[in-house]
Amino acid sequence: MSTSIAKKPKSAVKVTNLSPSGAGDINLESFELGVTLGTGSFGRVRFCTHTGTGSIWALKMLKKSEVLRLQQVEHILSEKSILSALDHPNIVKMVAAFQDPKYLYMVLEYVCGGEFFSHLRKRTRFESSISRFYAAQVTLAFEYLHNLDIIYRDLKPENLLLDETGYLKITDFGFAKRVTHKTYTLCGTPEYIAPEVLLNKGHGKGVDWWTLGILVYEMLVGRCPFYDDDAVGIYQQILKGEFRCPRWLDRNAKSLIKHLLVADITRRYGCLKDGALDVKNHIWFHGMSFSDIEARKVTAPFMPQVASITDTSNFDNYPDSKTAAGIPIYEGKDPFSDF
Repeated sequence: MSTSIAKKPKSAVKVTNLSPSGAGDINLESFELGVTLGTGSFGRVRFCTHTGTGSIWALKMLKKSEVLRLQQVEHILSEKSILSALDHPNIVKMVAAFQDPKYLYMVLEYVCGGEFFSHLRKRTRFESSISRFYAAQVTLAFEYLHNLDIIYRDLKPENLLLDETGYLKITDFGFAKRVTHKTYTLCGTPEYIAPEVLLNKGHGKGVDWWTLGILVYEMLVGRCPFYDDDAVGIYQQILKGEFRCPRWLDRNAKSLIKHLLVADITRRYGCLKDGALDVKNHIWFHGMSFSDIEARKVTAPFMPQVASITDTSNFDNYPDSKTAAGIPIYEGKDPFSDF
């Protein structure tokens, strides 16, 4: 195959729902960029304002050269494809995607309350009623995704955002995948990885229910059930399946955790005949209306301090990138041509 410099792609894309005013062609010049909201291995997310409408967004900017170097092309294309098809109150919406010679861009709903991780760390742990409120929203999102044969695979506090009303939004779908049966990719955060992923036996929707068990434990206890100074030690503990719940832990919460953190997926809640209903009907959620949660009729237990919907104070300060993005060199066809 011949080596070629990437041809300049179309830098604008038709957008039908960027604002109530209607469609419009957009490119990077369509936005006034603000502060960085978060950074990753091959890009960052920045607050931005659409100059034509004044609407505010979060712009995910990914360096093509780094996506290629880290062999994440398939994950990024999958993320864009999946996000464009999703519409759920507990999932961050993507309204547009475009590219230029150096970057891939995703225009995302801006969620001003900041990372759930930051709020959890400030309080160390949450009481049972607060943890239940957040766990219910993740359960609803997983039920929605699984009905579409999509597995998320990367639940953790850092990938949850709080909006101005105190409700959760799941973000970062880089590991999400459409799977009707099993897939074999090793991915996820060490403390949250399910045993079937580590054993490379093939995994499916059950991995998400395992991660829900980890999240519930972390919210209630203030740390993950499996932890060590290095990833190998964490993996060994996960495969042993041994963890301890503090004596003071709510017994009903403990019951749900133990039904989720089961290595045998034929016994894991969420994976049985009734699917998500087994989780939703568990006694820990007794008295909670999932329909009211989905309709946002329940007052959130915690409201982020937000001056306005343009407030970025709930996000950490990040320095500007010192590494300029280069124009990638492709072997043959441009892998981002369909982005």
